[in-house]
Amino acid sequence: MRQLYIGGSWTASASDEPVEVVNPATEEIIDRVPAGSPDDVEAAANAARTAFPEWSRTPAAERGKLLADAAELLKQRSDEVAKIIATDMGAPLAFALRVQTLMPATVLASYAELAGSYPRESRVGNSLVVKEPIGVVAAITPWNYPLHQIVCKVAPALAAGCTVVLKPSEVAPLAAYALAEIFDEVGLPPGVFNLVSGRGPVVGEAMAAHPEVDMVSFTGSTAAGRRVAALAAESVKRVALELGGKSANIILPDADLALAVKVGVANCFVNAGQTCSAWSRMIVQRDQYDEAVRLAVEVARGYRVGDPFDQATKVGPLVSAAQRDRVIRYVNRGQEEGARLVTGGTERPHERGYYVEPTVFAGVEPGMTIEQEEIFGPVLSLIPYTTEDKAVEIANGTKYGLAGAVWAGTEEHAVAVARRLRTGQVSVNGGRFNPLAPFGGYKQSGVGRELGEQGLEEFLEVKSLQL
Repeated sequence: MRQLYIGGSWTASASDEPVEVVNPATEEIIDRVPAGSPDDVEAAANAARTAFPEWSRTPAAERGKLLADAAELLKQRSDEVAKIIATDMGAPLAFALRVQTLMPATVLASYAELAGSYPRESRVGNSLVVKEPIGVVAAITPWNYPLHQIVCKVAPALAAGCTVVLKPSEVAPLAAYALAEIFDEVGLPPGVFNLVSGRGPVVGEAMAAHPEVDMVSFTGSTAAGRRVAALAAESVKRVALELGGKSANIILPDADLALAVKVGVANCFVNAGQTCSAWSRMIVQRDQYDEAVRLAVEVARGYRVGDPFDQATKVGPLVSAAQRDRVIRYVNRGQEEGARLVTGGTERPHERGYYVEPTVFAGVEPGMTIEQEEIFGPVLSLIPYTTEDKAVEIANGTKYGLAGAVWAGTEEHAVAVARRLRTGQVSVNGGRFNPLAPFGGYKQSGVGRELGEQGLEEFLEVKSLQL
């Protein structure tokens, strides 16, 4: 069984209970990590508190240099890390390399630069306004992007001058261990970064409630986010939450329908649909609806489901048996409520592994369960609309507001509609994801922002000195 990383060294957990790490493509146990305990959290939080004064006073350029070294080492080891991610969470290898590994390296490098370039002081009349690190940060991260979501929290926190206690998901924790090894190798001072593996109700809750933790940054389900916020509220900690989504892809009548459908299906099915910002609702004008359904089915049937290490695979397994079963329940629920299954379904495409066929529903109406709730699997719902106003109403008609897309004949038209969406980011005519732009949600999709300058600001306190 692996160890924890606390105070700059690999340390045995106070708990002897293991968490088995399972390869979702083969259902085989590939590793074991500690099911950490509150005593482990106590040790890690105290190590982070002890390290904070010196780290917060370390020159920003020096902090940036350490992050830059870590980013470079991650790039050098990208093939190895991508294989780890493909094995313990099932992402196809090419995707695990390009998005799950190299994009976090880009984000890490961006905060290496921002550590020194972000202005920490300004004058307002007779006041000097300064921005200072908030303190000890508890970072609780999910399994779907097991390295990216860690870097989105840890990199800006370290750049700001904070120290960190990380709890990665116990479902896919191995990328976190790879990052801890990199931080150790580049010489991050003891206690600045600490890793405690384990389960949310034990380790995560102990971190959120710990008196030495000044801030909690959490990514996961909305239900778990509420629990984290409630625990943090007892000691009035700052909380950043990146939660669920049910993002809409609006295709306006003057758009390139074939392109919009093709890209929309790809976005919905990427990472086997296990993406909080996935465009899982395709909203199409009624006159074009039947053609959009036909195109979506054609595209979906071209997605090969299989081994993450097979170059032809586009959709790997879901991360666990529990996640597969959850998705199957939603597919059954969609049919029970009257939606029309036009491709995919509940048949298992392979005897072994937690696979689900890419699935498309037509005849989906606003208010149906599959239209309202986050499924977190390769399931797309097509919803017809009559007017542009109705399309916007449908798009805004869930409790979430994380992402979305608008396609139109002109950028001006698409931007005008995008401005009406109550969501944190919108792709305009296929605009690519930008890892340097702020990411986060409206409504029950969360509180706060990650990435870019706004992501750094989450970890800073503001003080004014009246001169």
